[in-house]
Amino acid sequence: MMRFEQAFEDFMALQIAAETNKRRRERLEQGLGHAEMEFLRAVWFPIIGHFDHLYPEWEVRDLANGYRYLDFAYMPGDARGVIEVQGYSTHARDIELWRFKDLCQRHCHLALDGWLVMPIAYPSIVDSPKLCQQLILSLVGIFISSAHTSVPLTWAESEAIRFARRMMRPLSPSDLASHLQVSSKYARKILHDLCDKQLLVVSSGQSRARTYRLND
Repeated sequence: MMRFEQAFEDFMALQIAAETNKRRRERLEQGLGHAEMEFLRAVWFPIIGHFDHLYPEWEVRDLANGYRYLDFAYMPGDARGVIEVQGYSTHARDIELWRFKDLCQRHCHLALDGWLVMPIAYPSIVDSPKLCQQLILSLVGIFISSAHTSVPLTWAESEAIRFARRMMRPLSPSDLASHLQVSSKYARKILHDLCDKQLLVVSSGQSRARTYRLND
């Protein structure tokens, strides 16, 4: 896998080069804040492995006809997800009343406009990055489930399909268990259920399946 630093540098260069909106371009050129960088470094990149469909400092209009900027918009296909990295001192401990009310209104407006909003607390990124990774896998899984198959999938099943597409070899229960940070028993159940849904097939093993692959 490409190192985070190189992948991030390439990612931001492409975002800036492709941006025609002067306001967003200037924000991107200023760089991301510490909390947003730690989210990418400790949560997003280790579990997703790339920055496809992710847009930092994404501009949206508010109801007052002004502009607001999302920390990260996640937009695979027609889906619209928002990831907001919230610092404790800014959003909780020392927040002024008007800022708190504005934050709630911001999330309401985004939800009413069709965005799936996921706030991530910065202290959780520092103290519980694995938990944050699980939340991100759930978010990605929701969109993959609706975009790639008409069969209802759980977030874990959706992520298993996405993970299988990334691998260059058949997928084992231990591979999936490590990726999802679940037990091997639960990973095997996920793979078995995906076989029942005809999305995966057994690649090796007779009496007991050892590896699985996509049912192309």
